Amino acid sequence: MPAPRKYPLELRERAVRMYRAAEPKPVIRRMADELGVHHEALRNWIRQAEADAGERDESGMRDQVRGIEHSGHRN
Repeated sequence: MPAPRKYPLELRERAVRMYRAAEPKPVIRRMADELGVHHEALRNWIRQAEADAGERDESGMRDQVRGIEHSGHRN
């Protein structure tokens, strides 16, 4: 059985909608404080929403990071 969620799904969805609708984009840490959530939780929710919407290529970013990490270890 999965672990219980720390934050309600409704809060997560509302927070992501608020962030995506805001112009200019708010500072995630400040917005998270206002919502009473951890800033990394909010950052992850936003990233996941972007990936789900096809706006962020998470697998490509991971490959780039791996390439950078490995290039430094070849010396």
